[in-house]
Amino acid sequence: MSTDSKTTVIWAEIPVTDLARGTAFYEAVFGWTLTQMQMGPDRVAAFGSGGVGGNLVEGPGGMGAGNVIHLLVPDTVEAALSRAQQAGARAETDVITIPPGRYAVVRDPDGNRIGLFEAA
Repeated sequence: MSTDSKTTVIWAEIPVTDLARGTAFYEAVFGWTLTQMQMGPDRVAAFGSGGVGGNLVEGPGGMGAGNVIHLLVPDTVEAALSRAQQAGARAETDVITIPPGRYAVVRDPDGNRIGLFEAA
């Protein structure tokens, strides 16, 4: 990972109580192939390439207590929302349009608030 002095977000960590289940959910919704590994003291599944990425981190779930992490969907918000709900997410908002694009917020199976973002 390379960074420069203008980078403000280095990576994101999404807590999941069961790494295999969390990996299956995020792969189904975003079409990713996640790599599970030991990173320091944590079991993680890494996502992202060529920019800011992150990890699913096995441990206590977020249960909606943390920030919303907006992740780029591979197609449309509606298609990603459908996949997310089929994989066990609960929709928290309708699709919202803002100048940079469109998004909807869901709660993943561990209660984390995830923004499904489609760029304009």
